[in-house]
This record gives sequence, C-alpha cells and structure tokens, in this order.
Amino acid sequence: MKPQELSRRQSKYTARKVASGERVATSAMIASLDAEGRETIAAPFGHALVDLAKTREDIVGLTADLSKYTDLHVFAKAYPDRFYQMGMAEAVMISAAAGLAREGFTPFATTYAVFASRRVYDFIIMAIAEENLPVKIVCALPGLTTGYGPSHQATEDLAIMRGMPNLTIIDPCDAVEIDQATRAIADTPGPVYMRLLRGQVPNVLGEYGYRFKLGRAQIIRDGRDVLFVSSGLMTMRTLDAAKALQKDGVDCAVLHVPTIKPLDAETIIAEASKGGRLVVTAENHSVIGGLGEAVAATLMRAGVHVPFRQIGLPDAFLDAGALPTLHDQYGISVSAVTAAVKSWL
Repeated sequence: MKPQELSRRQSKYTARKVASGERVATSAMIASLDAEGRETIAAPFGHALVDLAKTREDIVGLTADLSKYTDLHVFAKAYPDRFYQMGMAEAVMISAAAGLAREGFTPFATTYAVFASRRVYDFIIMAIAEENLPVKIVCALPGLTTGYGPSHQATEDLAIMRGMPNLTIIDPCDAVEIDQATRAIADTPGPVYMRLLRGQVPNVLGEYGYRFKLGRAQIIRDGRDVLFVSSGLMTMRTLDAAKALQKDGVDCAVLHVPTIKPLDAETIIAEASKGGRLVVTAENHSVIGGLGEAVAATLMRAGVHVPFRQIGLPDAFLDAGALPTLHDQYGISVSAVTAAVKSWL
C-alpha cells in the first residue's frame, strides 16, 4: 500500500500555518516537523534545483517514482526534457545517473533514504563512488520523519553511508539550508548523499543570518553550561530546547554540523575543549554509527575528555504512528531533549 493510500485511512490530522497564513492539513503520519506558527518554505530543494538549471545545462533530475515526494516534481515541471522518471527501480536510476555523469552531466537522483542506503548501496559504491562521479543522491524521509514504520524510516542511513569512500554526506536543518546546500553540492566534485526535508519546510536558521559552508560546523548559539552538537532537524530541536532551558538558568550553545562527512573535527574539538560544558550530541538517527559516535571518536582521538551524552534514536525497529507521538516516545522532541539535559545536569 502506498503512503498516500494509507494516509487517507488516518482519522487524525494536524494543521500548520505557512508564511501566508494559509492552513494546510496534513496526516499526522507525515505531520509538521516543527511547532505550528513557524514560517515555512515550500519545496526548497525543488526550487533551488530549478534556479540552478537556468544557467547550468548539465543539471538533470532522476527519480524512482517519487518525484512528488522528494519535491523533484517542481524541477520536472520546469524542465521536462531534463527529467527522467525511472519507475520503482532504484538500481536502474543509480546506474542511469552514473552513465549521465560519465557524459558530463550533473545528475540529482532522488528517492527515499531507506532505498538509497539499504537497497542500492552496492550500485552506488561500484558505479558512482569508486569512479568519484558527480552524482548527487538526495533522499527524503531521513531518520524518523515518517510514521510508516521500519519500511520507510531510514534510522541507520548515516551509519551505512559513512563507510563509503569518496562520499560527501550532508544533513541540512531547514529550508534555508536545503536551498543553500543544494547549490553548494552542485559545485562539489564527486558524489554526495544529502538528507532531505520535503514539502513545507520550516525556516529556522534565517533569523540567525546563517550561511551554509560545505564541510564546516558553525556555532548558531553560544552558551556556558551545555554544548549541543547537532545536525538536521535536531538543530531545530536543540535551538528550541536551549530557549526552554534558558528559563531554568541553563545556558546552552548549539553547534550545527550539517556536513557529516567529511566531519569538521577542528571546530568540534575547539568547541568541546573550551571546558566546563556538558557535550550533548543530538541526531535524527540511530545512536549507532551516526553523528554521536563520530563526534565521540573525534574527541577521543584528540584526547579531549569531557562529560558526554547522546540524544538519538534507539538501536531498534521503530513503531508506526503519528510523528509527534513517536518523537516524544523516542526522545527527539523538544520536551524530551529538554528533560534529558535537566536529568544529566
């Protein structure tokens, strides 16, 4: 059963305000990733790719029957002659992308993160990564961003992909960063795996004047008591948790790490070495093999000894259900992050 068919059978819906004030109803299974009322931007990846294609004829788009669900439909509508619908055949899509890259194109191939990481890993490594081809694999539903259970929840994709040589891995936070990262990876030599938040995506980093820099972690907020080291949507959560903790006299810094590989070890070590702070990694991924363990290994190798905790998804197959409930259940909601830090302090 396809997600859209199942969603019609769900009885509970949540609503979200977009920037225009319009209310958009969405199934709780794919509900808003952030609090109602925050500004959102529609399909930032799709629109960024269209903008890039205006001046770059090498940009092409491919999908495995998921253009609507990866926001590539925006590109398909603008450039139908540069769009390739490969059907439900991810291996064929990856092979075609490799062929296009060999002919001088810059392919953006989109699917769900579970399919790119689990289903076609060998095709990516043999056809693309070993040859260091400039294929950009952009994947929706990373981590726990869908309530459709283990078949759709890519809770271990970073662990799988981090071991691949030549591969750059990006986990953007919000609409602002998705737009900027899409443009940056188009100019990046070699293959890229980028996690994608789709549809109406919150604008969080805009208020901080943030600019994405490939391979660089950046301090979004400073603080003396706790250092959050986060990526992806968890940077939204740590920023909100920091505001909540501030009311209780706990001063939190947020170090955003959008590039998971290559990891910005220099900045992470420098921030963790400032002393006197609890270091807490936060990721929308299993605690096995993702950002948390990468940061822990980086600090250990550098001889930096600090109080350290991880926030992430458990090493388990997760339940299906409404996202707000699941995020509370598995400890990645703002309230869960706030409560965890209080308990550790």
